[in-house]
Amino acid sequence: MRNMGMLKEFKEFAIKGNLIDMAVGVVMGGAFGKVVSSFIDGMVMPAVGMISGGVDFTQKKIILKDAVAASADGATPAVAEVAIKYGDFISQCITFFVVALVVFIVIKAINKMKKEEAAAAPPAPSAQEVLLTEIRDLLKK
Repeated sequence: MRNMGMLKEFKEFAIKGNLIDMAVGVVMGGAFGKVVSSFIDGMVMPAVGMISGGVDFTQKKIILKDAVAASADGATPAVAEVAIKYGDFISQCITFFVVALVVFIVIKAINKMKKEEAAAAPPAPSAQEVLLTEIRDLLKK
């Protein structure tokens, strides 16, 4: 019986739109992240590489230990390269900066629209309020 109450609560929660709004936000955020990553990887980083003398930052790394190929007799196993990939870190920092800048601009625009709505002229008083105001003013005299 208790599960039925929780199921009913979840149904009400989902119908309110909170769950749908959140799902749409997650999907849009994922798509936006892919667009920004594509922009950074395809347009910004090549330009940064050209400015810095043709350096491809995605390939920049500090090799701590070289890769070792497996020996033919199988006595020595293959060992993968151990490296600090600071180029990827630089690329991700630029991606983060672009995303943060776009989110800031969007939120700033939304806040500006809210202020404009709040600054709009208040609605005209109803006929009943006008009549009561006139009666009050007449009684003051």
